[in-house]
Amino acid sequence: MDRTKPVHVIGGGLAGSEAAWALAQAGVPVVLHEMRGLKKTEAHHTDKFAELVCSNSFRSDEWEINAVGLLHAELRQLGSLVMRCADRHKVPAGAALAVDREGFSQAVTEAIAAEPLIRIERGEIETLPPADWDSVIVATGPLTAPALAEAIRTRTGEESLAFFDAIAPIVHKDSIDMSKAWLQSRWDKGEGADYINCPLDKDQYEAFVAGLVAGEKTDFKEWEKSTPYFEGCLPIEVMAERGAETLRFGPMKPIGLTNPATGGRAYAVVQLRQDNALGTLYNMVGFQTKLKYGEQVRLFRTIPGLENAEFARLGGIHRNTFLNSPKLLDGQLRLKAEPRLRFAGQITGVEGYVESAAIGLLAGRFAAAEKLGREQAPPPPTTAFGALLAHLTGGANADTFQPMNCNFGLFPPLAETSKRIKGQDRKKLYAHRARADLAAWLAAQSSEAAA
Repeated sequence: MDRTKPVHVIGGGLAGSEAAWALAQAGVPVVLHEMRGLKKTEAHHTDKFAELVCSNSFRSDEWEINAVGLLHAELRQLGSLVMRCADRHKVPAGAALAVDREGFSQAVTEAIAAEPLIRIERGEIETLPPADWDSVIVATGPLTAPALAEAIRTRTGEESLAFFDAIAPIVHKDSIDMSKAWLQSRWDKGEGADYINCPLDKDQYEAFVAGLVAGEKTDFKEWEKSTPYFEGCLPIEVMAERGAETLRFGPMKPIGLTNPATGGRAYAVVQLRQDNALGTLYNMVGFQTKLKYGEQVRLFRTIPGLENAEFARLGGIHRNTFLNSPKLLDGQLRLKAEPRLRFAGQITGVEGYVESAAIGLLAGRFAAAEKLGREQAPPPPTTAFGALLAHLTGGANADTFQPMNCNFGLFPPLAETSKRIKGQDRKKLYAHRARADLAAWLAAQSSEAAA
């Protein structure tokens, strides 16, 4: 790899800005490409870098008891530009980190523009970068320009750049009441116990269907209203509206399952399928939804076995573009089919501003180390950075991969002696382990760089 050539970063959102900043701080020249200023997207309103589209909140800042707050702390440890600007422009929001939207974006833009190793080029990259760009980070987000999206899809050789408009909720396994639910695959196929099954009787089912139909739904933005549903990925409330029995012959069908508590078949069943390699997260099969978040929590906790469910992610409907990263990316976020291309941010399948920035920072560090001829070990999977990276690049099931926020369900389990510790005390053990392991990793990286 030619060390005199710059790394090209495509996209000036949070991930692209963070990647460019990390490269420059390592002494590597960067060309940052951003089409806004010459061409608008359907969601953005300015030409500034790191523009916040959906919210001004970076969510919880409590690092000891919240995985996103822990990711905040780790970003600060690694010199994140996004966190530096967020802290400088924060506004009152209780335990959350919320920012003045315009001030934050302006601060990121000014920092990028003032950095002598970053050259800004305005213009759309409509196809795969030319071959003489030997190191590229694609950080184009969920609104990747159609021409570039098609070029990436063609290069992968399959329909792996997916457009999903429906996402199902994910539940922490240890919050499921297994005295009411049971493990079994339909007709005992596979390993015979691959699903968690939550039974409903006739009254419970009918009340649940009525709740789905009556529940308050999220309104689409004007530019989203023309996006069609995929027939194989319909929101569960849309299925319910087609008839009271539709779900019993669809995702909630009870056939092939025997409730050990009764020895017979339930009237309807909600199935949850393992969602990550650690077995700590379970996906509610067929439960993609556009119900508002509060409605989801209220309604889904009426399901037997899920009365105290804790959700790693709630369901949603929105237009999105992302790679099937567990299948297509290696452990350093490089496209296996063409390793000169790295991907960062939401296009890799992370959800949220903070997660996007974190993957951008990692991509920048990986690309910088490669340019400088150094080895860059990935952060330990016990850290928030490492847990996200491991999930994207192999921990998630490639067949059912969908975008994910940072949560403690992605972290390797604690030691056996910690199993009886619950609630916030348990989260603190995860968080303190992560901070110690990240500090050790950073020290090791500094020693190698100085050698």
